[in-house]
Amino acid sequence: MARDRGQPPKTDKATVVLNIRDENDNVPTIDIRKIGRIPLRDGVASVAEDVLVDTPVALVQVSDRDQGENGVVTCTVVGDVPFQLKPASEGEGEPQNKRKYFLHTSAPLDYEAVRDYHVVIVAVDSGSPSLSSNNSLLVRVGDTNDNPPVFGQAVLEVSFPENNVPGERVATVVATDADSGKNAEIAYSLEPSPLSAEALGGLFSIDPDSGDVLVQAVLDREQRDTYEFQVTARDKGVPVLQGSTTVVVRVADRNDNEPRFMQDVFTFYVKENLQPNSPVGMVTVMDADKGRNAELSLSIQAGEQDGAAGIFSIENDTGTIYSTMSFDREQQTSYTFRVKAVDGGEPPHSSTATVSLFVMDENDNAPTVTFPSNSSYTVLPPSSNLRTVVATVVATDTDAGLNADLNYSIVGGNPFRLFEIDPASGVVSLVGKLEPKHYGLHRLVVQVNDSGQPPQATTALLHVFVNESLSNATVVESQVARSLHTPLAQDIAGDPSYELSKQRLSIVIGVVAGIMTVILLILVVVMARYCRSKGKHGYEAGKKDHEDFFTPQQHDKAKKPKKDKKGKKGKQPLYSSIVTVEASKPNGQRYDSVNEKLSDSPSMGRYRSVNGGPGSPDLARHYKSSSPLPTVQLHPQSPTAGKKHQAVQELPPANTFVGAGDNISIGSDHCSEYSCQASGKYSKQSLSTDTFY
Repeated sequence: MARDRGQPPKTDKATVVLNIRDENDNVPTIDIRKIGRIPLRDGVASVAEDVLVDTPVALVQVSDRDQGENGVVTCTVVGDVPFQLKPASEGEGEPQNKRKYFLHTSAPLDYEAVRDYHVVIVAVDSGSPSLSSNNSLLVRVGDTNDNPPVFGQAVLEVSFPENNVPGERVATVVATDADSGKNAEIAYSLEPSPLSAEALGGLFSIDPDSGDVLVQAVLDREQRDTYEFQVTARDKGVPVLQGSTTVVVRVADRNDNEPRFMQDVFTFYVKENLQPNSPVGMVTVMDADKGRNAELSLSIQAGEQDGAAGIFSIENDTGTIYSTMSFDREQQTSYTFRVKAVDGGEPPHSSTATVSLFVMDENDNAPTVTFPSNSSYTVLPPSSNLRTVVATVVATDTDAGLNADLNYSIVGGNPFRLFEIDPASGVVSLVGKLEPKHYGLHRLVVQVNDSGQPPQATTALLHVFVNESLSNATVVESQVARSLHTPLAQDIAGDPSYELSKQRLSIVIGVVAGIMTVILLILVVVMARYCRSKGKHGYEAGKKDHEDFFTPQQHDKAKKPKKDKKGKKGKQPLYSSIVTVEASKPNGQRYDSVNEKLSDSPSMGRYRSVNGGPGSPDLARHYKSSSPLPTVQLHPQSPTAGKKHQAVQELPPANTFVGAGDNISIGSDHCSEYSCQASGKYSKQSLSTDTFY
């Protein structure tokens, strides 16, 4: 208030407001409190190791007496610990200088890994300069029974000698538990192995506290060499956890057994003439022990015959007996000696066995065929029924026993499977139907085998001639004689040319039919044109016609042929021209007439036409080129009209039609269609007369 000194004095008032600015002169404070069921005392929190992740451990309250920015506090957990802070609330009404946080677990806890955690919480305000403070909490992890007992080996193998004293310790098993207290206390017990079906039957026992395994009976390796069982370790925690291991007890051997032969007497049979140093037998000896106790040494002991030890030797590893000499059954039929076996144990054990050796006869004789002989034969009619007995092969063998037991078989000459032989009796029977191709000689190769080892065999020939009758025995005998010099690999069965002759016959028939067809067509064409070129008059006897039948004549165009009143051509004689064909003989000469002597001429036949009409074809040119017709001569004998004309044909001596202009020859027993049908074959100088109209 202000007042002057005037009279009256006057006064005036004014209000002054003073604001005090805060200085960041207070550090944040951290207060850690208990929360939930987690005990917290004297800065130590006890947490069980089996708590879940994100479980609250403690409540952290942070405050700052400063205001504004100086009171805004940030709080964090320092260090690598499985804990973190989370705000207790997100409310907007909460002052900035007072905050609450929950301390949560951020990872699983493991008592066996880390038992104590030192958790440091730091609070920093936002003043300038900023102030900070810290507080710590010791988190002690509590143990739970979460670890089972563990053995050092999943399978424990132990070697224990046989013939032991009952109650001896076999082995000691030890298991460990990572837990503590009661959770780590272990008790041992025995159980049958799940891989072994045999029960222990009280043979083994175990101390529940120390894990010592004891044997309660005498073990015998020869009866059983391995025992397997399971040891289980259980802790005393809650819940109870357990672990197991497998114990394998292998019984060690002691030399308590002597060698034992499989037989007291070994009997062997050997053949005579056996080569020296050949095996004659094998003895089998066993030792129930193992290792060195089962290593055996074999030797030959002198028997009833002196010198047996020098005649025979034995192989130690296999027990094979060898002879040092060749046996002769006629001198000695049997040998008897002893074999001794000694093991390598301490002390050594031994045993002996008797060996009897008998010398057997050797199969050194082949069978002999007594019937039939190789040069004989049997006639078989084609009408024979199936299972007809053809012949019986008889053979003998001078050996005895199995060496004289004979078997018969057909090994060749039966490609059509027509015959079979009885293996025991040697009877040959017909088993296939006979056909025309089977006619002829069949050579069966019969093999006779004995049953010896090695078997001996003999081969014999059985000739069978298939035919209705034996008309010419000499021919058959010659065929049999040839078969004796024919290799056995080559089959002699029936007519070998049957199929080939059928094929050739088919080819010949086809060729002859084709030739006859061509000849017939040519004759028909020639006769038709010849008859058409002549008039209705027949042949005039004695009239000479100079017109060429084959060569067309030159006509005067100005001169026209005369016609009758009806406009038809004039009549011409039926036989106005005679064709004379001159052909070559087989040796290149020609025929001028039937009885004319041979004269030199070219191999090609000459064809001459006489008085042919203007329309006559040039058949000479045709015959020279490709005509397959046989050589024919037509001679004018001036027959009367309507009578026969004769053509004389001379054939080659080889029953072969020869075309004069072509080198074609066809073997046949038949004439062409315009010639005669001959049942017999032609002689060399035969003449045939062909008659045609």
